[in-house]
Amino acid sequence: MTTSPLLDAYRLTEEPKWYPTGEEVAQFTAAYSVRLPVMLKGPTGCGKTRFVEHMASRLDRPLVTVSCHEDMTASDLVGRYLLGPDGTIWQDGPLTLAVRHGGICYLDEIVEARQDTTVIIHALTDDRRILPLEKKGELVRAHPDFQLVISYNPGYQSVLKDLKESTKQRFCALDFDYPAPEIETSIVAAEAGIPSATAAVLVKIGEKSRNLRGQGLSEGASTRMLIHTGRLMQQGLTLPEACRLAMITPITDDPDMRAALEAAVDACS
Repeated sequence: MTTSPLLDAYRLTEEPKWYPTGEEVAQFTAAYSVRLPVMLKGPTGCGKTRFVEHMASRLDRPLVTVSCHEDMTASDLVGRYLLGPDGTIWQDGPLTLAVRHGGICYLDEIVEARQDTTVIIHALTDDRRILPLEKKGELVRAHPDFQLVISYNPGYQSVLKDLKESTKQRFCALDFDYPAPEIETSIVAAEAGIPSATAAVLVKIGEKSRNLRGQGLSEGASTRMLIHTGRLMQQGLTLPEACRLAMITPITDDPDMRAALEAAVDACS
């Protein structure tokens, strides 16, 4: 597969390691083979972004990633006119770049964007596969290799911050969660460069924090947090110090909840 040199900067130079927990690799590959858009659903820090990076590298496609936020406008995605030395020029946005030249566009945490912004993807996610550039008066037909991938955390759903049904039903969907303890232990040990026994302790602490979800915590410690904790231990911090710095303090400001998490660390030490 060939792509425009304009997307060379979006190619991954190394294939990010992925630890399969099911048939997600085969399922994503099948969706890409017919260019179906894919939605990744799961809690923060469980590996959604790593998975997309792995698949883009595996499929040898450039990956254009957009971190969505509430101030993002449609122009931030599709492009805008800019004033240059020779007058006004059009500059494609990241979505248009991927659509026009055949990359995978990944809209990370799409529910953080306003619904009037994300509605522009509708024409890309059905049989039309087109992107209207209203300001430019152009209709961009998607490159044969283009695919759209989005992600979001269902745990943060609310009436005001959720995907419309008309958007959800345009996507295939893969559910992600934190890996089983033995797999998560392997991930933490490998990514943090720590012994498996130490990684197993961190995983137990992570599980205890996740059991407190809805009882004072909106989210427990993610796999990403466990890896950060392990890396700090590699730098000489003790288990309690590393847990406090990378796990406990970031996820709660409540003194009682912090005390409960510190007690869980002591119990696992």
